Amino acid sequence: MTGFDPFGRQVFRENEFRESRSDGSLDVIDPATEEPVGEIAVCDPAEVESVVDRAVRAQADWERTDQTTRAAALHDVADAIESADHETDAKLMTREHGKPYPEAEGEIANVGPVFRYYAELARDDQGSIPGTTQPESFQFHRYFPYGVSVHIVPSNFPVLLTAWTVAASLAAGNAAIVKPSERTPLSTLRFMRHFSELPAGLVSCVTGDGETAQSLIRSADTDAIAFTGGVETGRKVNAAAAEGIKPSVIEAGGNDPMIVSEHAPMEVAIAGSATAAFHLSGQVCTSSERFFVHEAVHDEFVDGLVEMASGLRIGNGLEDAEIGPLVDERARDEVDRQVRSAVEAGATVEHGGRVPPDRDVGWFYEPTVLTDVTPEMEVMKAETFGPVAPICSVSSFEEALELANDTEFGLGASVFTTDLEEAMRSYEELEAGMVWVNNPMIDNDAIPFGGWKHSGIGRELGSEGLNAFRRTKMGVIDWNPSLQEWWYPYPDDWFYSSGGERF
Repeated sequence: MTGFDPFGRQVFRENEFRESRSDGSLDVIDPATEEPVGEIAVCDPAEVESVVDRAVRAQADWERTDQTTRAAALHDVADAIESADHETDAKLMTREHGKPYPEAEGEIANVGPVFRYYAELARDDQGSIPGTTQPESFQFHRYFPYGVSVHIVPSNFPVLLTAWTVAASLAAGNAAIVKPSERTPLSTLRFMRHFSELPAGLVSCVTGDGETAQSLIRSADTDAIAFTGGVETGRKVNAAAAEGIKPSVIEAGGNDPMIVSEHAPMEVAIAGSATAAFHLSGQVCTSSERFFVHEAVHDEFVDGLVEMASGLRIGNGLEDAEIGPLVDERARDEVDRQVRSAVEAGATVEHGGRVPPDRDVGWFYEPTVLTDVTPEMEVMKAETFGPVAPICSVSSFEEALELANDTEFGLGASVFTTDLEEAMRSYEELEAGMVWVNNPMIDNDAIPFGGWKHSGIGRELGSEGLNAFRRTKMGVIDWNPSLQEWWYPYPDDWFYSSGGERF
């Protein structure tokens, strides 16, 4: 297999890294140093169609492969992932995204189990046999793959979120074509080497921009779409998929609330909130972006969060640092704009709220704590993809629930409380696809991941994540064939009323 080269303008096709046939290119920039990390090709429609055509042929054979063999192949992928030395992978991810090296290592460590989960799930979940509607008839349904799936991957988790949907799609019997984020494509592309022992063409990766993604979605020979990213791009992806009547899983981000009750375990709440707000420099779709803190504990919580924020180290992810840069300059400037807008509207900066004065290079932003925030401020309405914790004081748990639900988003929601009634009400009443009580941002391979409202449609992970990539087929087999009374021709007495008169 041809080796991976970050400056090679490569795609992964037919189990090899090959130089792209397309002319366009994009530079990949280290957000901490602003230096080039690599270069990728912008794959044109002709190259996309060539990859799709090969995937169609590979999928036809994969679909005919029995589930036990497919499961074994996915376990082999997990073996390859778990036995590899990922130091180079993690460093590359840190360089192109900016996330701290331990977080890059942690992301890769969570990938193998995803493939094992779907390997086993696909073997055991193949349909149903309900009660029959008539005697001597076998009535059932089974699952079948769609064909070729397209996976449009975001910048923040370029390997893990690839695995979430690709593992499910392969387990369902599809071929998969991955289009990574143009901001962090190298990690995703290098990860493709773990699929090299699968049938050639079954998993491919093409690089590029939004037009490359649209070419994949609109291709007549792709059949299902998985997308993770922003709302506006999600709408475009969903619209393009709808034109072809293709099923799509859309995870379109969020504006997750965090409620800190007067009954919160304060030490846990402060540390958990700091992680929920600042992890990955706030560049997580399930980051806590709106804080509703009960007035009885407001000052204690703010003091503790400020102390936590002030102790976090800012720097290159390859150094000793918890807070790396934002993924690019535009992202950093948008966070700064939202913070400045909040301050102009009356918010108070308790900590941060600026580009670090000692950082002349790199797209860094200080972990920021805002108070005197009102629900109408943009920082509380828009998705703030950065290390910002805007805090709104509330007088009751009911007020917190009402404000938490006052949003177009509904991905996740978090609560800190030791009151059982508050915990149960949180789960029942918060309008989100996921609710965490006292432990934010946790996921589970076996539990569906996804949002309500504008945060998306469909689900990743769990059995629903598998079903997103397969369709059902009903079967009826009468094992003792007989004439049915409702078949043609109708008896003459069917045309007469009970009184013997013709209708």
